[in-house]
Amino acid sequence: MRDSIYTIPVNEVFEPRCGCPICTMRDILEERSVEYIMGAAMMEPDVRVETNRQGFCRFHYGMMLKQKNRLSLALMLESHLMEIQEKGMKPGEAQKGGLFSKKAVQAQGESCFICAKIDWAQQTMFDTIMRQYVAKEEFRTLYGEQQMLCFPHFKQLTAYAQEHMDKKWRNTFLKESTRLCRQALDALKEDVSHYCKMFDYRNAGENADWGNSKDSIERAVYFLTSRETGEKKK
Repeated sequence: MRDSIYTIPVNEVFEPRCGCPICTMRDILEERSVEYIMGAAMMEPDVRVETNRQGFCRFHYGMMLKQKNRLSLALMLESHLMEIQEKGMKPGEAQKGGLFSKKAVQAQGESCFICAKIDWAQQTMFDTIMRQYVAKEEFRTLYGEQQMLCFPHFKQLTAYAQEHMDKKWRNTFLKESTRLCRQALDALKEDVSHYCKMFDYRNAGENADWGNSKDSIERAVYFLTSRETGEKKK
């Protein structure tokens, strides 16, 4: 499989300074992955072996269902279902550690070819972010100019930095990352609280000032989950 589709220049996701840059990276990779899987990759033997084995999560099946080429998805489903048939749909398989063993049952539906690829690409991106942060002052400035970090990616990025980042810059990076996440959190908390207060009868009327709170629920869900409302992740 062409791993180049999972490679994005760091500046490409940081330059816009809009939303969470790690979310932007993930969204680009998901779109590329789905387009590739539903296109030429469908006929690549190494890819089909892996999609047969891993399948996809509910969210990425949903993305593929929205594509026009439903035949590609049908062919992948056919061979994935066949894989399940051939790897343990027999009486007594639970005792032998087959498809119905506890481990196998837990694995079915939990693995996802696209999720695995994006996890790999995200780790590579984290490595690049931290190397750039250490080496280039202009990137440190660019990083600090980001609009926000969503809560899930803040936790992932800072946990990775704790283990892998150069000690000289680690605390600076962690403080800056915390600032980017906290400023988004504080603004959201204020907007959601304002939204709640607007349901008090004393704040009703034609001239009611909702401020920035009308979409605060949707923005809070995005901050907490890294997903826009209407998207459902497994």
